[in-house]
Amino acid sequence: MKKMIIIGGGAAGMMTAIHAADGYEVTLLEKNEKLGKKLFITGKGRCNLTNACDEETFLQNVMSNSRFLYSAISSYSPERVMDSFRQWGLSIKTERGNRVFPSSDHSSDVIKTLENEMRRRGVKILLSTEVRDILTEVLPEGGPEADRKGKGKNRPERRVTGVRLAGGKILSADVVVLAAGGPSYPGTGATNFGIRILNDLGLTTRPFQPSLVPMMSDEAICRTMMGLSLKNVELSFYLTSKPKKVLSREFGEMLFTHFGVSGPLVLSASGRLQKYFTAEGRPKEEMKFSIDWKPALSPEQLDARMIKDFENAKNKKVENAMEGLLPSSAILPIINAAGLNPEKKIHDVTKEERLLLRDTLKAFTLPVKGLRGFDEAIISAGGLSVKEVDPGTMEVKRIQGLRVAGELLDCDALTGGFNLQIAWCTAYLAAKSFQ
Repeated sequence: MKKMIIIGGGAAGMMTAIHAADGYEVTLLEKNEKLGKKLFITGKGRCNLTNACDEETFLQNVMSNSRFLYSAISSYSPERVMDSFRQWGLSIKTERGNRVFPSSDHSSDVIKTLENEMRRRGVKILLSTEVRDILTEVLPEGGPEADRKGKGKNRPERRVTGVRLAGGKILSADVVVLAAGGPSYPGTGATNFGIRILNDLGLTTRPFQPSLVPMMSDEAICRTMMGLSLKNVELSFYLTSKPKKVLSREFGEMLFTHFGVSGPLVLSASGRLQKYFTAEGRPKEEMKFSIDWKPALSPEQLDARMIKDFENAKNKKVENAMEGLLPSSAILPIINAAGLNPEKKIHDVTKEERLLLRDTLKAFTLPVKGLRGFDEAIISAGGLSVKEVDPGTMEVKRIQGLRVAGELLDCDALTGGFNLQIAWCTAYLAAKSFQ
């Protein structure tokens, strides 16, 4: 039986091991002292393990290289993933937004399920085992193996022979699956190891950058609203040089923090807007975001509402007259942004000043100073260029026997279980190909 070595005991690595065990002698190498450390903290410890959606919806939620995943999602759909976990003994449930969780709400149960299934299938698991290099040898020119598939630059130039461990020991293998993940949540031991290995092999990669991550903004203003959670607002992003071109616009929830903003709307925007940020998370051009505090009201309707409120508060200060429109911590920032004196009495507010307040409520604008770091990022965007990989097998085109799965591929998605679905379905193909 052929030997497969899997590097990485996270979601993709464990899923690969399970599905490969009926066709290979499988050894899984994990540098940590236990499996699934990053999986343990996903979904705030609940593990949103997939999304119960159709394939088209899944692909719509993939932000980078969705077309590359056609074969993977067709081969191992969310429905098949859920069926697998049920068959392996995990009770699951579906919540709002088709998000799928273990019924226990404990991510540890997902890890136990995967670990138990690996052991049941005879997978050899080596913990606290660090890999230094993936070993390859040049294929003989013109031989049958070199001509097995592909032409020109897509034809395999080398083949995998095994791995070298940190202590120098060499383990031989016919197939090596690299499922080392990205550097998000470094507290789990996550690093740039995978990209370093791929670069050492001469493969093309996109530097990792934090994604699905909070954003930094005007700290002084945001700190005054720190802890304020907003619901039913509209958040828009645009470049200062092109204020009329909206880069992202979404309705939902967000949160002010001591450094800027966070919450579902902000995390999603960081995933959609990757190309506008450097690998270090800085905007490539000056960028701003705008909050519509009252998206359900047209400017005219909001003005009518303000006239009514002001009519009943003629002798109050502006800041006191806004209590029915805004949370208390947001009142002064909005008034200041509109350029009004918060001490001014309502009966002295002009029509022009009222309209300035209205317009500020419809478009409260702050700068985007950058993304927060990998320690707060749900995922790492970037990784191995999909042009290097056969989408039907997850095998690197130029290196026979080397396959890549999960976060290390340059494919990422929005929140909702879609990123773990990428891990499961790419792992499935990496396990099944060429058996």
